[in-house]
Amino acid sequence: MATAAAGALGLLWGWLWSERFWMPQNVSWADFEGPGDGYGYPQARHILSVFPLAAGVFSVRLLFERFIAKPCALHVGIQDSGPYPSQQPNAILEKVFISITKYPDEKRLEGLSKQLDWDVRKIQCWFRHRRNQDKPPTLTKFCESMWRFTFYLCIFCYGVRFLWSSPWFWDTRQCWHSYPRQPLTSGLYYYYVMELAFYWSLMFSQFTDIKRKDFLIMFVHHLATIGLITFSYINNMVRVGTLVMCLHDASDFLLEAAKLANYAKYQRLCDTLFVIFSAVFMVTRLGIYPFWILNTTLFESWEMIGPYPSWWLFNGLLLILQVLHVIWSYLIARIAFKALIRGKVTYPGRIRPRLCTLHSFLTSFLFSMPGGSWTVSSLACV
Repeated sequence: MATAAAGALGLLWGWLWSERFWMPQNVSWADFEGPGDGYGYPQARHILSVFPLAAGVFSVRLLFERFIAKPCALHVGIQDSGPYPSQQPNAILEKVFISITKYPDEKRLEGLSKQLDWDVRKIQCWFRHRRNQDKPPTLTKFCESMWRFTFYLCIFCYGVRFLWSSPWFWDTRQCWHSYPRQPLTSGLYYYYVMELAFYWSLMFSQFTDIKRKDFLIMFVHHLATIGLITFSYINNMVRVGTLVMCLHDASDFLLEAAKLANYAKYQRLCDTLFVIFSAVFMVTRLGIYPFWILNTTLFESWEMIGPYPSWWLFNGLLLILQVLHVIWSYLIARIAFKALIRGKVTYPGRIRPRLCTLHSFLTSFLFSMPGGSWTVSSLACV
């Protein structure tokens, strides 16, 4: 049995690192053993250095949130309210809340009222307070968003500065020139390692942060991002990988900035940042990404190096990412349109119905992107 298991593991390991899968024809792993220039060639073992760096990034985040983000939050008027007061314990209601629903309907409320001999309003109040206990305080959310905003802004600026002097930024065919024998430079190596370490730190922090409704969604999101970055590094598709990372970072820091303005109750600034974020998101994800990134990964690479097994996988993942871009953009447009329509219908006599409704939409949508939940809580300003 042990011999059979070892043989199966050996076959799996051999398939996982098969040169026929990872490399174009007439290329082997031995071609990457040479020193090359700069930092040599990408090696799978380089990924191991990411884990202590991710722990360091996580430690920096804790210090940043405590000594920089928290004082900033207090300065703009966000109070350190602490945890919500605990609700009167009740085993029956707690079981319903955990196992069945957090939002009981009228029929269930009446049944619980008869079972507990409580007034329906008292039960509704219990569930409302119990839901509030699971919500992270605004101060915590502000600190988390400020950390993400700072990192995304810094890594985006670094990426633009690095790519500005890179030939493949101006001519994407350079991504495939002499591929895969393209040695690393120090700037490229640090860019990749820092991005990967950051997303691993987000994976770590999910288990220590306040649990949110989208825990599983964000876990899968971070795992997929880590997989794509790792895959492109091992396969030495790092040149086009830097283009993809920088393109996505272009809108991420704007979303976090809009969240910060929302938490601080700067309505006009929040609206403005969200409009800018939406424009950048649409242009980068629906314009630049398909016509610049996918063009080079699908057509220019086909012409210069030809397809091979991992080429199909890589482009398949990038195409799935484009489908997600279309879905997210559609949701933005659809929810915004509904918000504006409801503003016309619900508040025909008010001076600012559209702006008021739009602000409520922004507040809801800011929590539907990564870091929030896919629900819209309100489309009307009250």
